[in-house]
Amino acid sequence: MTAPPPPLPANLPPPHTRRRWHPTPLLQATFILHVGTLGLLALQPGLWLWGLSTLAANHLILGAAGLWPRSKSLGPNWVRLPAAATPGHIAITIDDGPDPEVTPRVLDLLDRYAARASFFCIGAQAQRHPELCREIVRRGHAVENHSQHHQHHFATLGPRRMAHEIASGQDNLAAITGQRPCFFRPTAGLRNPFLEPILARHGLHLASWTRRGFDTRNRDADDVTRRLTRNLAAGDILLLHDGHAARTRAGQAVILAVLPRLLEAAAAAGLKSITLRSALAISKS
Repeated sequence: MTAPPPPLPANLPPPHTRRRWHPTPLLQATFILHVGTLGLLALQPGLWLWGLSTLAANHLILGAAGLWPRSKSLGPNWVRLPAAATPGHIAITIDDGPDPEVTPRVLDLLDRYAARASFFCIGAQAQRHPELCREIVRRGHAVENHSQHHQHHFATLGPRRMAHEIASGQDNLAAITGQRPCFFRPTAGLRNPFLEPILARHGLHLASWTRRGFDTRNRDADDVTRRLTRNLAAGDILLLHDGHAARTRAGQAVILAVLPRLLEAAAAAGLKSITLRSALAISKS
């Protein structure tokens, strides 16, 4: 039987200032469409088939927006670094850890190239390896929120369960590292319209990516490297995985084969990897 997690300390870092939630044009149009359609059906019940088809089409559009990780139709989304932080900088983001086998080796590689990265950690995984999470921060990197349990059906959750997943991850990662995450990334980048109001309430920013190498299922390190370095430019946000990493034919986690080549390509292009929270601070200064 699994032991319950330890209680959170009383001296948790204070929550971030809430952001004001602004519904996007798509969400505003959705609200108007629903109100207008229901009002029309109240006057003309015989148009129910038209009304149902109209609302179904709208929900398909909302679903498509949530299935496109880089979409900004449901709310703000970091797919590139802000312009103020762009000159000479990229951001390497690493998901699904911490992993006791892979993450320490990733940290050593980052140290070797004097690079900084943002680790989107799963709350439950961080609770299993708290010292590893603290080591990430100690070495100058950032731990960000990748939800508490990394549920594959995260994008189908209602507002209450989604809020619990985000808040639990936020509190547990803050308790472990002493720093509250500033960014959130949902499982596989998939989401629904409930997400942005929850993030705004926690003062969190949604982070997606410019490009990814699909290194949880692509075992070809050469191909992953090509995907990440093709047209590499300042402002890019790149996605790799230390947790759930695919393995090369030699049995090595793909990120360990890719990361040195990626960092060398960045250095050759005069680019330096910084954390997302550093880019956020630069953009606010």
